[in-house]
This record gives sequence, C-alpha cells and structure tokens, in this order.
Amino acid sequence: MSRLLWQVRARLGYWLARRLFHWPAALRQPRVWQWMQGQYGRMANLGDHTAQSFYGHILLFRGQGLGAREEGLRLLRLAANGGDGKAAYQLGVQALQGDTRQAPDASQAVGWWEMALAAGHPLAASRLSQLYRDGAPGLDADLQVAERYAAMADEATRSGR
Repeated sequence: MSRLLWQVRARLGYWLARRLFHWPAALRQPRVWQWMQGQYGRMANLGDHTAQSFYGHILLFRGQGLGAREEGLRLLRLAANGGDGKAAYQLGVQALQGDTRQAPDASQAVGWWEMALAAGHPLAASRLSQLYRDGAPGLDADLQVAERYAAMADEATRSGR
C-alpha cells in the first residue's frame, strides 16, 4: 500500500474514532474501544501533535498500568514540544505532583507552564502566579514574578482567552 493511501486511511480512521469517542455506547464495547485506541495511536505515530496530545491524555488518565502512563507522558511531551498548550499544561501539573519514581519538581513545572502560556493556554499564567506566590519544592517564592504572571492571567481573562 502506498504511503499516501496509508496516511489517508489513518486520517479517516482517526476522524471516525474521535467521533465515536463521544458515544458512551461505543466506549463500553471493548472491541470498539480497542480499535479506537489503535486509530489514536496510529495518528500519533504519524507525528500529528493534536493526536499525540489527545491520546497522551487518554493513556495518562484512562490507561492501565505504568506502561500506559509512561507512554501517555511521552506523547504529551512530543505534543508540547510541537506547540500544544494543553499538553504542556498537563505536563506541568504532573511535574508538580510527582510520582513514586520522581519527586515533585516545581522548576520543571514552571518550564512546562511557560511553554503552555506561550501557546495560549488560559490557566497557565494563573498557575504560574500561584506557584511563585506560594513557592514549592525546588522553587523559592518571588512576589514580583507572581504579580507579573497575575497581570498576564487578568489580561487573558479580560480578553476572553
């Protein structure tokens, strides 16, 4: 099969799987859900940042086991580095929470949230403001920086972003 045809099939399958995602009856069917995940994975492997973000979130929050979580985080990192603000925001949340293998890292969360802010994520500035106001493991409180991010958050709220 030619590469172009394979890409067209991948895009059509992904489009259909995204539509089925909003049907609870389809999500309850194990074979349909497995097929849908295959479509999400195939599109993510093609390098589509939207698909990487979407499937990364699914694996992170709905996947079973550590392998699914790690793959979800990997896909979110790819999407965030491709400019997806939602993925970058979620990576900041995960960095600040930490897990059994990694302690919470506020400086890493700042990096992800600054990337999300640059991509236009509406909550990134307020989370950065809160983080700098309160301080966190690996990050000292800085009220001047907190106020700067608070002003950005207020501006985003007023402009409707």
